[in-house]
Amino acid sequence: MTQTNEWRPGMYDDKLGFVSELGRGVIELLRPASGERILDLGCGTGDLTDEIAKSGAIVTGMDMSGEMIASARSKYPRLEFRVGNGEAFAVDAAYDAVFSNAALHWMTNPRQVVRCVWNALSAGGRFAAEFGGQGNVAAVIDALRETLADDYGIDAAARNPWYFPSIGQYAALLEEQGFDVKAAFHFDRPTPMKDGDHGLNHWLSGFAGTFINGLTDEQKHGVFAKVAAKTRPALFRDGVWHVDYRRLRILAVKPAIVVPV
Repeated sequence: MTQTNEWRPGMYDDKLGFVSELGRGVIELLRPASGERILDLGCGTGDLTDEIAKSGAIVTGMDMSGEMIASARSKYPRLEFRVGNGEAFAVDAAYDAVFSNAALHWMTNPRQVVRCVWNALSAGGRFAAEFGGQGNVAAVIDALRETLADDYGIDAAARNPWYFPSIGQYAALLEEQGFDVKAAFHFDRPTPMKDGDHGLNHWLSGFAGTFINGLTDEQKHGVFAKVAAKTRPALFRDGVWHVDYRRLRILAVKPAIVVPV
């Protein structure tokens, strides 16, 4: 996995806190229990790791970003966090569950991710996750593509860091690995941003860094302004930006009796 987005924990928590807030529904799907060993894959700054730990579960948070892990350790010193690549990790002892919120779409080798999750789980273990699905932030991506192509001759598709599968594509990957898919939902969730007219800029600054690598600050601001102008009719209402999120939420179980695949 090539991790080229610049992660800024302070800005992430302050301006993009909706990521953790909206992930609480995935915890409900996970249904953590006291004493369970749970891995939070792509834990960011640790807010949901801490929320899971309130159930009495023994939780480890893992993230590719050393900056995010440093912030998580500072915020929640009693919990265990480690830097790790979601596409290539191994564990010393199996987990009862793997949880992931808003992280899997950053991992562009999904087959390897699914294999690592499988290997990390004990028989009967659960995998509960939510991430961007097919059509996620389509209006923003289209505006970025048009702006970068017209102004700088940049092919946005070649810089796209995200994997947004359909429900069928991801369910098939899970089943191919051997998982029983217990639930799968693909749904629209227009997501409000903080700070009124500045909200989309916060989102672009936090998540779209790979598209604008190599541009000057002035050029980046120009790109953001044009993306905002193109998307405003669809995404800005009542003084608030609503980014066009489309999410995929899944619950899968590693069978108690595993058939080799």
